[in-house]
Amino acid sequence: MPSKTLELAKKKKYFFDASLNRWLLSSAIAILSIWGVIFFIQNYKNVYYPDFKITIPSGYQIHGIDVSKYQDQIDWQAVKTMEEKGVKIGFVFIKATEGLGNVDNQFRRNWIKAGQENICKGAYHYFIAGKSGRRQAANFIETVSLKKGDLPPVLDIERAFGVPAPEIKKEVTEWLGVVEKFYGVKPVIYTNIDFYTRYLQDDFPDYPVWIAHYLQPVKPRIDHEWAFWQHSDSGRVNGIKTPVDFNVFSGDSADFKKMLVP
Repeated sequence: MPSKTLELAKKKKYFFDASLNRWLLSSAIAILSIWGVIFFIQNYKNVYYPDFKITIPSGYQIHGIDVSKYQDQIDWQAVKTMEEKGVKIGFVFIKATEGLGNVDNQFRRNWIKAGQENICKGAYHYFIAGKSGRRQAANFIETVSLKKGDLPPVLDIERAFGVPAPEIKKEVTEWLGVVEKFYGVKPVIYTNIDFYTRYLQDDFPDYPVWIAHYLQPVKPRIDHEWAFWQHSDSGRVNGIKTPVDFNVFSGDSADFKKMLVP
């Protein structure tokens, strides 16, 4: 009898030890998985590339990017320190608002973090044709506070949404006028080469132009004098997970300084 009791006790201990080992193994795997997820989340933004992955047009001194919520959270310190063959990110345009009431959900973070890295920054509004230019300007003004040394405000207009050209020009004129009066600096008009040709090239001659025209080796094909050229939408920059738009400024550092909010 005692031997049977001892044998039973040994079996119980064996099953207990086996269960304990399985529990310990499962717990260890779960803990490692959780730490792996935490590590991934914390370090996912810290992406690094050997170069910008695009051909950078030669002959330009000042290079920059533009970003919005589609770039998600950005490691601005990594952006600031990246350099390839003497090319660094010297400025950034950040999407602030869209239409009548929309605010880009990464704007405030991007605005603060880029400023902390002393990257020259500007804000842009995505214009919805057919909506009040004055009310769209109010949305931008309520969201964006500019200071000395910032880039001027930008009106991004690139789609007509079926609205006739005269109506588009009327509301664009309203936006530009309200914003210029409020900030005391002339806004920049951003558009692509096709929209510019169809809707804008005969108007707004006194406003700086930021033109999007890809696959051009030297400069955009535009007769109007331009201030900024968006030459690619597929660049790569350290600290940014997605492709990003690349731009150049048309002049030198002295010309660039003249563009900034006084």
